Amino acid sequence: MYLISKDFTFSASHQLAGLPDDHPCARVHGHNYVVRVELAADRLDHTGFVLDYRALAPVKTWIDTRLDHHHLNTVPELDGINPTAENLARHLHQLLPQLLDLTGVDQWAVAVSETPKTWARYQP
Repeated sequence: MYLISKDFTFSASHQLAGLPDDHPCARVHGHNYVVRVELAADRLDHTGFVLDYRALAPVKTWIDTRLDHHHLNTVPELDGINPTAENLARHLHQLLPQLLDLTGVDQWAVAVSETPKTWARYQP
């Protein structure tokens, strides 16, 4: 299995519901996020790629226009989703087939980091 990944960054604020009032994440706060898209395939295409990295440009565009410097609790596409790193990873994973031609890609995963030491990854 071949595995490639590409990282994308954005800055945003959020506030997590369901936490005690004294929990710091219950208050509005921000992060410098990293989103890692991972693509895997058993075979390479005719060029020798899982997928050309340039083909991932729509992911960057979507992140830059929909998430970067926004308050995630008010992003329409995230309506009704508590904007945890875990939920963001799942949402972005489900969005990938709408943004990319995944022909030849057997599996994909999305990981989201809110801090340099934390990651949440979604792969069904």
